[in-house]
Amino acid sequence: MSEAAGKPLQSYRFMLLYALAVAGGAIAYVPFLTIIFPMRVTFLAGADDVQWLAYMTFAGAISASLGNILFGWLSDVTRHRRGWILCGLICSSLLLLGFAWVERFEALIGLILLWQLSLNMMLAPLGAWAGDCVPDHQKGMLGGLIAFSPALGAFSAAIITIPGLAGPETRLWMVAALVVVCVVPVIIFGAPRRLPELQPALGIEQVRPVIERHGRQMVVRMWVARLLVQISEAALFAYLYFWFRSIDSGLGDSTTARILSIVLITAIPIAIITGRWADRHDRPIFPLAVFAGCSSIGLLVMALSSTPISAIAGYFLFGLATTVFLSLHTGQTLRVLPKAERRGRDLGLFNLTNTTPSLVMPWIVLALVPIFGFPVLLGLLAFLALAACIVLATFPKASNIPEIA
Repeated sequence: MSEAAGKPLQSYRFMLLYALAVAGGAIAYVPFLTIIFPMRVTFLAGADDVQWLAYMTFAGAISASLGNILFGWLSDVTRHRRGWILCGLICSSLLLLGFAWVERFEALIGLILLWQLSLNMMLAPLGAWAGDCVPDHQKGMLGGLIAFSPALGAFSAAIITIPGLAGPETRLWMVAALVVVCVVPVIIFGAPRRLPELQPALGIEQVRPVIERHGRQMVVRMWVARLLVQISEAALFAYLYFWFRSIDSGLGDSTTARILSIVLITAIPIAIITGRWADRHDRPIFPLAVFAGCSSIGLLVMALSSTPISAIAGYFLFGLATTVFLSLHTGQTLRVLPKAERRGRDLGLFNLTNTTPSLVMPWIVLALVPIFGFPVLLGLLAFLALAACIVLATFPKASNIPEIA
């Protein structure tokens, strides 16, 4: 067991406020992209709404990817994360409110691209800030706390859609207000301790031989593993409802929503406990391999399911394992980034594992499901998740790789 005694620790106040800010990032896009924006597209496009939503989602993902890399790099160059976070928060909130007054389709397209850019002006430096402040022996706990993010994002979507609570314009104000409430505290009150070993000059000088031996391999493996798991998550995010209905027509939208909520809530304590275990035992990568394997098993159960009980059980295992994996992976990614002075840029490149699957998976689903059905698709996704498990499990013990960032 590895003990953190004698090692510098980041304050738990900062880590909690930081996790709240990350949750604010999820609140910024989950209710908007899943509910508010599609409704606006339908209002303007009418019967062609599905087609136009697909086009704008594609363009928005490209804008988000480029923005994440750009603003991550700019925050590296300026070495002032909080300024970029605050600027992105203000710009994205104002642009969000602007959707209430859009009456032309061309304006909607331009606004969604600008909003994606401004949102990533906040998200990119926010992600890199953790690498500046949180040491390796607390990154597991950081990943566990980040598990609150998807749960609060889904919860905010449920709140703003309570019947009779708010109209379309008021929903935008509610989302913007929630994001501000979540992000501003870490900017004002975070006050992270400065840990010299995480700073660029000292960090790179100490670990150059380690980077040459292990760093690049670990970066590639972590990137590939997350991409493989994200492909599965992206495929089911959009088509879970349809798969449940193919098993049993009685599994409607309310059932799907309840299952999703239970999965996200259950993942929080598991991620925190597992992250803490990884810190204490200095085994940051091992839990990732385990949860990738569990995700593969869940997908295989789903592929073989013919009853509602087995379908729900399979998805519960998959959803739980994937949520925990992605949360812990976010924290441990900071461990393997090769250059401290380019954390923001490199995290932007890692962010491509989030956006790329959303660009390609709809077409793969459309190519497979109509011909072969969901079992073949789920079997393919199970194989990809298993590959992610193998990619991580076959690498030398990650605790032999010291602070690379």
